[in-house]
Amino acid sequence: MGPVFVTSLALLGYFLGYRFYSKWLAQKVFCLDPKVATPAHTQADGIDFVATRPTVLFGHHYASIAGLAPMLGPAVAVFWGWLPALLWVVLGAVFVGCVHDFSALVLSVRHRGESIGSLCQSLLGSRAKGLFLALIFFGVSLAMGVFVYVISLLFSWGKDFNPEALEQSSTSFPEVVMPSAGLMVVALICGWLLYVKKKPLLPVTMGGFAALLALIAGGYWFPTLGLGEDVWPQQSTWIWVLMAYAYAASVLPVWLLLQARDFLNSLLLILGLLLMYCGFFLQGPQFDAPAFNPNPVGAPPILPFVFITIACGAASGFHALVASGTTARQLDKETHARPIGYGGMIAESLLGLIAVLACTCVIPGRSSWAQHYGDWHTASGLGEKLGFFISGSASFIGGLGVPVELATTLVAMVVVSFALTTLDSATRLLRFNLEEIGQAWSQHAWLKPLGVLLKNRFVATLSACAAICFFAFYKIDGVPAGLSLWTLFGGTNQLIAGLALLTATVYLKQKGRNFWPLAIPAVFMVCMTMFALGRKLVDFHGQQQILLEVLAALLLMIGLGVGGTAFFALAKSKPASA
Repeated sequence: MGPVFVTSLALLGYFLGYRFYSKWLAQKVFCLDPKVATPAHTQADGIDFVATRPTVLFGHHYASIAGLAPMLGPAVAVFWGWLPALLWVVLGAVFVGCVHDFSALVLSVRHRGESIGSLCQSLLGSRAKGLFLALIFFGVSLAMGVFVYVISLLFSWGKDFNPEALEQSSTSFPEVVMPSAGLMVVALICGWLLYVKKKPLLPVTMGGFAALLALIAGGYWFPTLGLGEDVWPQQSTWIWVLMAYAYAASVLPVWLLLQARDFLNSLLLILGLLLMYCGFFLQGPQFDAPAFNPNPVGAPPILPFVFITIACGAASGFHALVASGTTARQLDKETHARPIGYGGMIAESLLGLIAVLACTCVIPGRSSWAQHYGDWHTASGLGEKLGFFISGSASFIGGLGVPVELATTLVAMVVVSFALTTLDSATRLLRFNLEEIGQAWSQHAWLKPLGVLLKNRFVATLSACAAICFFAFYKIDGVPAGLSLWTLFGGTNQLIAGLALLTATVYLKQKGRNFWPLAIPAVFMVCMTMFALGRKLVDFHGQQQILLEVLAALLLMIGLGVGGTAFFALAKSKPASA
């Protein structure tokens, strides 16, 4: 089967999943009611709880969940062949990831916009909430540390960067620095026009998007702003710049920066995806990678690590944090949860699918592909594989007659803009997480001073940034620990997804509803993740990576604690009338 035929089947699967399965979940399982007042109305505060147009909220949600992960994970996972990666990206999204995102959003809306951690207390008890909050804090901090490291690598003037030949760069794309910074200014202006001046959405959006495209063209023509390599900021400097931005974005009102910037980013990604897929179908390439590569050199076993490596390309626990942390507090009507929750994950999976295609169809010949994926160490370099995705996707757009250098700048901007969106949204989610921990601590006399501090949004945000910085700078034997951290992130991320599905399963059983569409993927996700974390614990012990060994052990204990509590609650809960 050729790539065009396989991709056509995948797109058909997405359509059928949304058209029929999501409709059944919305109407028959969760029974969404458009007349029920959502937290955006009942708890409106103008900062976090803001009723938002569904198109704008879709853009915010989509941009928040679609970060580096759906591109990085599949770009590494094709090491096992294109077929396992493609199957999990598509089927995993339709039956696991989309269901997870949708259910987390609905649960939060029906519980006053509470985060998934707080929902654990309502449905599973206070002990489960404490463990879940700890798991969320670790997982998000670790993931954003990896994101910041990779973004700083893309911003840096690498040894392979040549301003005269942008398309030849593999890990260094400083041409996106100017449009990335300019987008923040454009977003602030759009937010002010929409919410202060009450200007219509369409002209503000068109003007903002035109300004964004002009900024991308400026980055293409002036990739380093006329500066030389000797004065261009180093990678460590970019990490501090990114953290300063994340801090500022996290404490600002959600309508001022996040909503407008995320909406513009979503338009950029939609444009990029349309160009990529159109170029792909027009070119009609062939697979250069094998369909199945079960025993590649140096790689961990395909089961369960193909699921852990792909992570957000198919299912992501981080999405439950976005859905319940920011999106639920802006949802205008319950029925909007279907296109935003389920539909948003399909849109992200489309990004994962194009990543699989870009890393398996554009290399001339299998011998050349094998040079890029010759062994696990070569295949798993995060920066290199992200550059591989950028160059492969740009080649699809180049098939439409767009200059490859310009296409490369466009795709690199798509990658970086969504990574930045995820970074500031995740920092805000970490702030919410720490504020919830502070609220719990303030109930105990000996922890009350710390609890009061953490309830302050500025202190909580500073603490979140400090945790992210730790993982961004973390090294093993002087080498950035990107791959090891990515594996831990994948395990943590999938564990959060499984536990969130278990929480929603308990809710449905208590309501007397059909809970099996959530229970089956929940058990699968938890079991696969616990198995993978157990394997990594053994590996870290053999490699004498003490910190990673301790972290893996803690994750296993937290997973057993929350999972055991959820299974116990599920077993003893008695169905009630809906």
